[in-house]
Amino acid sequence: MNLTFYKYQGTGNDFVIIDNRSNIFPKDNVSIIASLCNRYFGIGADGMILLENDKDTDFRMVYYNADGNESTMCGNGGRCIVSFAHKLQLFEKETTFIAIDGLHHASIENGIVSLQMIDVDEVAIYDTYCFANTGSPHHVELVENLDSFDVFTKGRNIRNNIYGKEGSNVNFAEQINTSTFRVRTYERGVENETLACGTGVTAVALAMHASEKTKETSLTLPVQGGELAVSFQKNNDRYTNIFLTGPATFVFKGEIAI
Repeated sequence: MNLTFYKYQGTGNDFVIIDNRSNIFPKDNVSIIASLCNRYFGIGADGMILLENDKDTDFRMVYYNADGNESTMCGNGGRCIVSFAHKLQLFEKETTFIAIDGLHHASIENGIVSLQMIDVDEVAIYDTYCFANTGSPHHVELVENLDSFDVFTKGRNIRNNIYGKEGSNVNFAEQINTSTFRVRTYERGVENETLACGTGVTAVALAMHASEKTKETSLTLPVQGGELAVSFQKNNDRYTNIFLTGPATFVFKGEIAI
């Protein structure tokens, strides 16, 4: 069959998005999903997203890693599917949708998508790193000289050796000032560094606040593919009203035989 797809990117984190409201896509076929995401023999993407019907919200988001397996929440993917749903005229300015980690609210204006992330009950603080689940699991570590840091090797080692088979995404951050942290991320499922990670910068923002590296509750997070922003509130030990904000851009539409 010929499949119509849409390519989107959010700060360089790129996705194949498919309108699956008619349930036409063979979503259990891991090899097809992996081949679509393959950068040499397919379309090429960090992940694939299906937009499906949902009886209680504007749509459902189903996210797959580039290896073809359904995965946990993707923040930049969430922002991109909001932009796609807006293109489909499923909403005007504000929307709600359901994802694997629950209900999300979002808004779009002039190509900038602000996505509400799930509340975070705990940020675990260790001697040399922090850990938080912001819809996906994230290791956060402060480093120096981030530009020359070996993200791939060190990220892969941490992902496999500390977190075992299930793994974790691994973020390396460098503090620029009291409200700015640069971030580079090794993503599980992609098994490489990506140009941005939405749940990753969210985890970095919360980890830097929880570990008292900053008192700010609105942070700027430059990534390899651009710049993202995260704002939040803290109530006792719980982080709420977490918003991930940045551009989500339509790249092209195409058709491919599967």
